[in-house]
Order: sequence, then structure tokens, then C-alpha cells
Amino acid sequence: MTILLRDRRSGAAATAVALTMAAVAALAGASAPASASGPAGAATATAPAAPPAAPSAAPSALALPRPTGPYATGRDALLLTDHTRPDPWAPASGPRRLSVVLHYPARPGTGGDPAPYMAEEEARLLLAQRGLDDPAWPGRVGAARTHARTAAVPSPGRFPLVLLSPGFGTPRATLTGLAEELASRGYVVASADHPYETTGLELPDGRVLPCAACDAVDAQPDEAGRRKVLAAVSTGRAADFSFLLDRLTGPRPAWRHARTIDPRRVGMAGHSIGGNAAASTMAADRRVDAGVDMDGTFFDPVPRRGLDGRPFLMLGTDPGHAPGAGDTSWDEGWRRLDGFKRWLTVRGSGHFTFTDTPELGEQLGVVDPGAPLSAARSTTITRAYVTAFFDRSLRGRAAPLLDGPSPAHPEVVLQRP
Repeated sequence: MTILLRDRRSGAAATAVALTMAAVAALAGASAPASASGPAGAATATAPAAPPAAPSAAPSALALPRPTGPYATGRDALLLTDHTRPDPWAPASGPRRLSVVLHYPARPGTGGDPAPYMAEEEARLLLAQRGLDDPAWPGRVGAARTHARTAAVPSPGRFPLVLLSPGFGTPRATLTGLAEELASRGYVVASADHPYETTGLELPDGRVLPCAACDAVDAQPDEAGRRKVLAAVSTGRAADFSFLLDRLTGPRPAWRHARTIDPRRVGMAGHSIGGNAAASTMAADRRVDAGVDMDGTFFDPVPRRGLDGRPFLMLGTDPGHAPGAGDTSWDEGWRRLDGFKRWLTVRGSGHFTFTDTPELGEQLGVVDPGAPLSAARSTTITRAYVTAFFDRSLRGRAAPLLDGPSPAHPEVVLQRP
């Protein structure tokens, strides 16, 4: 089944917003063909909205792929409040809050049931944003099976910490598969939902927050204004993650299992604007030792001075994020990066290849003609290269996968600008 959608938001010509909101369709099991060849990786809808196929009488359960590492995985959640600053998108709401989910290596056989993928109300709002109102869809997406168990006992030892930041307008749940994989391979992973930057973030008290930052982008009269707001999103997330590091690794940590974190080994990865935020956070906070940008434009540029020699991986679509392909922020960022660095592109990929959306979409019978890479290959490639990069950068392990073409991954191109 192929579903092509037009963006229904006002200001649909806003390139970054159009690209980001296509994630909603992908989560819903719909796909909007996207081109990342424009200055901001613009997505272009090519056909009017089509209704989703009617669900079968007994639809099969959706599931994320099982993690491949040697550890069982646990899951915990925190809601933190930064009393030192108001929320940048809704100052009247009070201090900035951060909704965080932690995945961690766990003892086998401990903990309760795996948590659902996301709250059903969050899924409903994401689907409604794309005009997908079938009552069966939110329950299926929200209840997709994950693999980390709540209240699991942590494995003994101290592990590197990886911070994860999602795309603009999309929930941290879209990176759950990567978080579970990294935890199974011996990392503590902290994934953040950034309030008022997500379509329908549900708080523990049941309140659902709108995407005020999306409205701020829509309100801009031109591309320069939109880029300025998106740069502010990235630098704001850097402040979020510095606060989160304080609360996870400081003298009175907020997480009950904080002793499992090795604060001397910290990495960060993100998708889309979250990838830009990885660079912004490294520029602002020396505690982050390595970063990964998965197909995100550098609206907040890499500093001219570089990142103090720290390693950075750029992993993107091909040809959309190949050298000279149109997003000049990657060419500029590459020149400024001053440590170990790799620029990898993936043939047949789309903007959401590096998230859970190919897996969920394929199980719902969705075909994206703009991203023919299969869900299995999308997952395998993302897991392999992100893990190899952090193993090298945070653990000092050999990572030959990053040094040249791999017969196991013929879709991946090592760019040498």
C-alpha cells in the first residue's frame, strides 16, 4: 500500500517543518516522499491525501525488532524540572521541564512487562495531524511491542551514557529501537522529549502539550526566519541536555540507578534537528565526548573553532546528504569538524530511515517510493554504524566498519570530500 499525503499545516512551504511532519505520517503507517536536496532538506508532497486502507478484523500486533546485544534491557522514566529557566516556547507555563526515558543494561529475568511504545493519546494526535482518523490506528501504534522491561535490576558495572534527541515535532519514541539496541550492547541511554517541540506530548498527569515551537516556525514570513527559529530549537536542546547531565551525573542524581553511568564517557546522537542538537550540545558542554547527526541540517552551525577535537559522525541519505547535494550546512560542518570524523550516506534511504518508522510502516503494509531501502536493512545499518562509532569513541574499540566500504553493507557510502 502506498499513501501520499500533503502537509495540512499552515505554512506548509516551510521546508524543515514539512520534512519533520512527514514523520507523523510514517509513524501512522503513511509515507510522504521527501527530497533532502534543498537547503534545509525540504520535503515535497506529490499527491493529495488518500485515506488509509481499512484495518483487518484482527490486525497483527506491531513490534520493534529485538535488540542484538548480550544484555537484557531495562527501562525507567523521569520528569525533570529546570527551575533556572522558563520554557522558551511557553514562558507562561513556568520552568522548563524535560520528559526522559532511560534504557540500561539489566539482569536477565528481572523487571515487569515491556512498556508500550507510546501513549495512545500521543499516537492519536500524531495520526490526526496527518488526517488519519481511523480509530484502530492509535491503539496499534501506541501498543507496539518493545523489549526493555520496566523496573529491571541493572547489570553490575558502570557503562557509557548516550543521549538521544528526536526530530522536530516528533516524539522520542521514534528512537526506541536504537535506544534498546545500545542498551543491549552495554550503554545507558537517555532519550528526551522536549516540551512544546512535539505534536502532543502527554505528561504523567494526563495533560497534553501542543507543539508551540512548530507554530513559531509556521509564523515566520520567510526561510531565513524559519531557520533562525530552528537554530534556537537546537541551542535550546543543548541547554536541555546540559541540565539532564547535571541531574544524571551530579552530586545528587535524580535517577535511582545513576551509579551505573560512567560520567567520563558520554556521547549524543539525534535524528534531524536532534542531530543538529548533538553538535550544539557538544559546542556548549565539554562533557559530551562524541556526537552523531542522523540526517539533520545544521541550522545552528558547527562552530568555526570546531568541537575541540572530539569525534563526530554524519550519517545521512544518499544522494540528499552527499557532498555538494544541496544542504550546504553539511559541507560547511564537515570542514569545521576538527577531530575524528566520518561522513556516511545510505543509498535508497529516506529521512526517517534512521528511526523506527520503517519498521512500523512496513508492518502496516506501507511502501515509500522515495525510500526503497527495506525496514530490515534500515535497522541493521543504523544499529551497526551508530554502535561502531560509539564503541570506538567511548570505549576505544577498533571499528573497521568506519574505515571503508563493507561487503555486509553495500548501501553505505564513505564520503571523502
